[in-house]
Amino acid sequence: MQFAVQIGFYLAGLSLDVIILAELLRGQWKRYPFVFLYVVGDFLTTAAEIPFNLELVTPKAQDSYSDIYWIDERIVQVLGFLLVISLVYRATDHWKPRRTLLLGVVCATLLFWGITFFLHFDSTVQTGQWMTPWTRDMNFCAVILDLGLWGLLIGAREKDYKLLMVSGALGIQFTGNAIGEALRLLSHSLTLFTGFLIPIAYLSCLFIWSRAFRLPDSPPRRVSRAVPQPEIKQPQPE
Repeated sequence: MQFAVQIGFYLAGLSLDVIILAELLRGQWKRYPFVFLYVVGDFLTTAAEIPFNLELVTPKAQDSYSDIYWIDERIVQVLGFLLVISLVYRATDHWKPRRTLLLGVVCATLLFWGITFFLHFDSTVQTGQWMTPWTRDMNFCAVILDLGLWGLLIGAREKDYKLLMVSGALGIQFTGNAIGEALRLLSHSLTLFTGFLIPIAYLSCLFIWSRAFRLPDSPPRRVSRAVPQPEIKQPQPE
């Protein structure tokens, strides 16, 4: 039963990836290139995991699946980070110190990743035992970045609702991943629950994206300028 549900999650994710890519290829990928790159990476990594998942009958096959899973996890984490940075860059196009802000965000994030990697890495144990807490910390970091992005978008005078949906959906996925991985570390008995929580958050993000990119782009608002009216001179009484 659990195996069938997992395959269903895979197929649903691939289907939503195809729908999003089809919408982006109509021209929107130029405005959202890193979303396009993220979805392509997600599609390829998901498709790469399926054959290994179908052969989980021997310990050797399980080790192969674990290896490809954690490689894919690293790829998706990097693509997710690039995506959030690109969205922050777009949301701050009216800020003068935008480059300084982004440089600070990138440096702080990489420093956080490096410190947490140093704290969790252990070559003497299986990859999942140190990768799970590390990816948990990276997802919490991504949640904070996404909250900052959401605050920028909410505070903007002119709302970009499509960008709000994209960033909000990404926040749902990051939050679900972070909570799921944290629960796995608390108790092994919660593995089944997190096995539903993380895919549901992931599919929710893709579903919202599939709806968001079907929306038409809102036309830019034109600032109306008052045209000076000619002064009408009143006739003077004689």
